[in-house]
Amino acid sequence: MSRSPFAYLRSGLGFCWRALDAGRRAVFNLLFLALIVALLYAIFGGGLKPLAAKTTLVLDLKGALVEQTSGNAREALVTSVSGGETHKMTQLRDVLSVLEAAAKDPSIGAAVLLTDDLQGNGLATLREVAAALDRFKASGKQVVAWGSSFDQRQYLLASHASEVYMHPMGTVLLDGFGRYRNYYRDALDKVGVTVNLLKVGTYKSAAEPFIANGPSPAAAEADAYLVNALWASYTGEVETARKLPQGQLMKDINALPDNAAKVDGDLAKLAVSTKLVDGLKTRDEIRQLMIQRGVKESEGKSFRQINFDDYLARLHPKLTGDAVGVVIAAGEISDGVAGPGSIGGESTSKLIRLAREDDKIKAVVLRVDSPGGSAFASELIRRELELTRAAGKPVVVSMGNVAASGGYWISMAADEVIADPTTITGSIGVFALLPKADKVIDKLGIHTAGTTTTWMGDANNPLRPLDPRFGQVIQSSINHIYADFTGRAAKARKTTPEKIDAVAQGRVWTGAQAKERGLVDTLGSYGDALKSAAGRAKLGADYRVVYIERETSKVDRLIDLFGGSVAQAVGAQVKLGLAGTGLPAGVAGEAARELSWLNELGASRKPFMALTHCLCEAP
Repeated sequence: MSRSPFAYLRSGLGFCWRALDAGRRAVFNLLFLALIVALLYAIFGGGLKPLAAKTTLVLDLKGALVEQTSGNAREALVTSVSGGETHKMTQLRDVLSVLEAAAKDPSIGAAVLLTDDLQGNGLATLREVAAALDRFKASGKQVVAWGSSFDQRQYLLASHASEVYMHPMGTVLLDGFGRYRNYYRDALDKVGVTVNLLKVGTYKSAAEPFIANGPSPAAAEADAYLVNALWASYTGEVETARKLPQGQLMKDINALPDNAAKVDGDLAKLAVSTKLVDGLKTRDEIRQLMIQRGVKESEGKSFRQINFDDYLARLHPKLTGDAVGVVIAAGEISDGVAGPGSIGGESTSKLIRLAREDDKIKAVVLRVDSPGGSAFASELIRRELELTRAAGKPVVVSMGNVAASGGYWISMAADEVIADPTTITGSIGVFALLPKADKVIDKLGIHTAGTTTTWMGDANNPLRPLDPRFGQVIQSSINHIYADFTGRAAKARKTTPEKIDAVAQGRVWTGAQAKERGLVDTLGSYGDALKSAAGRAKLGADYRVVYIERETSKVDRLIDLFGGSVAQAVGAQVKLGLAGTGLPAGVAGEAARELSWLNELGASRKPFMALTHCLCEAP
């Protein structure tokens, strides 16, 4: 019996599919084999060549200094395809490890600090790196800093170098702390959006931009007290590092117009005359200086050197023995699961639980850099830390740039809370925002009507005005959460809720101010927190440090490669809406971010969300 043409077609397609599948398997198997061979060679094949003497470490730090890198392959791919630029990040722990190892490495003779690509870092993080540079210098090795120009964040690190050089056309820009915020009350009124704010805390000003056209007197007072203290810390540190008289920076800033005129507007020359930099050199002149001081490389084009990434790759953490486990809590706090660089109530709690259940981990350090977020998620994390202490493992909190509101909440179950003097913390307060668009649909001629079995059935409809009864329920809940917040804080700080309330009310403090008010135990560094945890666990000096981080599954990796980005699409729509307003790109971008955040609250499926968020950021 003859076969039909369709049978031959099916056989042919089946053969092609089997051949394609076999080829795919062969390619992946070969790639896997090559990876295994490379790994075995790296382990057993002679390893890295030792560094030659008088090698210079080049610290070309790029992007923001962060506690934990965020994003994934998917987001990088989407950004690349859309023509955007992938943001580079450098982990603080890596910089500290490199400087610590290089200080002890006899092959490293000096370091060159290049700051041009360093961006947007908090004061506490910069102070950690500055202290590491000081320790490197204390080992008898010089640090030479160079920049085409310096903003004040870059300059804080540069000021800790043995010598500071700048391009002859450069500028040292010290403009102080503080900022002007956008306020959207009139804009929201024009489009018909009413924002209902329910809060506890006189100084809880996070949501003021949505309900006012300017800061309240209480917010203005608290902000001034905060930024003036941070600025005093900054100027004092720079003046000490550069051996300038106390108050010299402010004197020079106030006299800037006259001083600039005296040097005919040559701001680089002015930086030399005010002793902010030691000299003016181009990049090739810095290269020649380092050749003279070090050793010329074999090709004769530059000095003998190793860059930051290559030196970091040479460092191998200790893999056995008792350890201090570190959980990073960086970013906003949200319910559920969150990826690296952000905090999820469930995911971060799971990491703490993993540390608690690991017999090799004898103590836990929670490194916090967060302005807060969901009160519920914050409590989940705090509870896991409480259980960790109950299990007999010490818990130490190390506060970074920001540990405010929800960031403070998750810090309330520790044996010791250590903050940098410039950490932004406190903000013990709670609020809820309920945006309503009933006036918008009135303008559009849209009407809403229906029947529900109770008055609660449609109480959270954003297209209807806020029912006063619903507002009363939410305010009662906010009051309860605030009482819970202050009560837990009082228990953690071994004081009374009344005394906590006196320094709470949503007000933010520097780490030094918080120490004076009993909100933290100690002023110190991340390294101090590790030592404290190790000491409390009675570990020796040779303890390991293990970072407890979320592992990426195979499915996640596949999604990372081929998934879309909903958040990016939403952000694009907001930006498109602002594109025709004539606003500068930076202003439009900031407005887009803030209004998108308001939109996310309105789109939440929950009837409301109690937020312990300061909407603050490091200066």
